[in-house]
Amino acid sequence: MNFLKTYKLPLFFTLVCCFLYWSFTYGLDRSDFIKLITLYGALFILSWQLIKFLGHQFWVLAGIGIVFRLIAFPSIPNLSQDFYRFIWDGRLLVQGVNPYLFTPEQFINNVPPKTLLSSWSLDSWFAITMHEADTLFKGMGSLNASHYSNYPPVNQLCFAIAGFFSGKSILGSVIILRIITILADIGILYFGKKLLEKLQLPTTTIFWYFINPFIIIELTGNLHFEGVMLSFLIWGLYLLHQKKWFWAAVLIGLSISVKLIPLLLLPVFLNYFIKKNTVIQNEAKCNEESQELKKKIPLGITKLILFYLVIIATILITFAPFLSSVFIKNFTTTISLWFQNFEFNASIYYIIRWIGFKTVGWNIIGTVGKILPIIVILFLLGISFFRKHNTTQQLITGLLFGITFYFLFSTTVHPWYVATPLVLSVFTKYRFPIVWSALVMLSYSAYEADGFNENLWLVSIEYTVVILYAMYEISNSQELGSEQLPKSL
Repeated sequence: MNFLKTYKLPLFFTLVCCFLYWSFTYGLDRSDFIKLITLYGALFILSWQLIKFLGHQFWVLAGIGIVFRLIAFPSIPNLSQDFYRFIWDGRLLVQGVNPYLFTPEQFINNVPPKTLLSSWSLDSWFAITMHEADTLFKGMGSLNASHYSNYPPVNQLCFAIAGFFSGKSILGSVIILRIITILADIGILYFGKKLLEKLQLPTTTIFWYFINPFIIIELTGNLHFEGVMLSFLIWGLYLLHQKKWFWAAVLIGLSISVKLIPLLLLPVFLNYFIKKNTVIQNEAKCNEESQELKKKIPLGITKLILFYLVIIATILITFAPFLSSVFIKNFTTTISLWFQNFEFNASIYYIIRWIGFKTVGWNIIGTVGKILPIIVILFLLGISFFRKHNTTQQLITGLLFGITFYFLFSTTVHPWYVATPLVLSVFTKYRFPIVWSALVMLSYSAYEADGFNENLWLVSIEYTVVILYAMYEISNSQELGSEQLPKSL
């Protein structure tokens, strides 16, 4: 009775959230934007209140986060079609077929690439097309079906696990994929808590990831695998903080083999190894009796090179079973499409595109899509060489700035992409990604009952608020990357 009396308000909020998640999962069509944004807004506010009320009850909040995820456990995703492609690739892998060598469209039309005819009989080809292919093909949509798979090998392994254990059941595959995403989030919670403790930061902040409705809806509900990528990344950062650089490199390599995004951030580690080395050496010279401090001196440039080599080796090992000239051609062609063909929920690119229409009269994505990655690389190199990364928190802040800059200059920013800056922000003093996670769902206004039509006013509101809040936080910072925590959020 005392428990109910003490926690009656957070308990009420939890029950209301359960009802709202149920309604979101089982009673919502993606085209009903008003209902979507209303439910999401209510969930976000109530989750905020739960963190405020139960911040000192770590495992209670953890249990609530798991309960929220289990509500969606037996459901089919209602905001994304990508899971059909996940199941497609997994089914092919279980049957020993390389999913990188052809598109689902080629498969359905019985037009196997010449590279497969040498090792396959047509009977085998037609037998596989009969295995749920039509349902999965229609489910993923023509755009997805017309392109080669761009999901790296560890991600494909998850798809194969679902294909192996689910038999011919699509729902069975969805449930297994959901189990994987939930376990990944639990891993982020566990290692995130340990890293926060090592950094002497409040462990409560991890719940801005773990019970954030954005994460529960996009990763658990809609089966996007950013959580699996981030679980390896956070685990790796924790081990790196512990000076276990070899296993940290292995885990970061695995993270890249789930989603390629962390590959962009590798230059940011440079200053962490080299300047951290100089700082500790100077401290050791000033205190010659401190043998423990001397033991902590890393190898500097040598260890950095080894760190990168282990990451590259891990990536190559995971890709090895699929490597061929055809795979490299198909994979790189598909990746380049994200820079030169696809447009969604962009920010700075949309401004550049508007200028292009006004000056030359057509969409200049083909040209701009080649230039923007160069700008991003130059920015990453700039913060890698000139920004202080003497501490783990400063390193993670650098990673946060790097990934944020990349997304601001991207032509395509799907909502679930924001999971990366969100989880990184937990270990820094910056909270603008939390604001972003609240506003990014405005992008779903583009999905209407009669087709796709992006509302650029809502997109501008999303990025204007996020950028202004980020500028406010940076301007109020005494030093980028300092250990001070924010008072807001």
